[in-house]
Amino acid sequence: MTLNKKFEEITLSSEPIFKGRVISLQVDTVQLPNGEQAKREIVKHPGAVAVIPLLDDKMIVVEQYRKPLEKSQVEIPAGKLDEGEEPLQAALRELEEETGYRSEHVKHVSSFYTSPGFADEIVHLYVAEQLIKGEIHLDEDEFLECEAITLEEAQRYIHEGRISDAKTILAVYAWQLYKLTGKI
Repeated sequence: MTLNKKFEEITLSSEPIFKGRVISLQVDTVQLPNGEQAKREIVKHPGAVAVIPLLDDKMIVVEQYRKPLEKSQVEIPAGKLDEGEEPLQAALRELEEETGYRSEHVKHVSSFYTSPGFADEIVHLYVAEQLIKGEIHLDEDEFLECEAITLEEAQRYIHEGRISDAKTILAVYAWQLYKLTGKI
């Protein structure tokens, strides 16, 4: 894949500000296409996966508290990539950890950047079908509930604000398209 470098900003210097467990923050000084300089605050992220788990005519979702939003959210299963982990393996791991389901019928839907104006986080989205029930294996600091919802319920949750994150809204619309066309 050829990268489009139109309007490229050349990094002149990079200053690390914070390094945490999941993200780091840096401030880059860049040269703009017109020769001027500017500062860019950049959040570095290892990448993530998300799964659209379809079971019969329902989608498996999880509800968990999101501290930055100060509220609970209904979302599709998702999580960050571990170092050196392939996205498909991470998707299978997150599916089983958060929902207890496994699948051998997993397909890549798309990969997308969550906030390209200030972060490099990429999410690899998969659809999983023909689910096999197993056991949930949550991380020690993870608290959530699983639910199987219909497309109509998912649309209502979006309207009510119970689903309000981009990856889950995208998943609901991809599911709707899949139901209409048989393709995702």
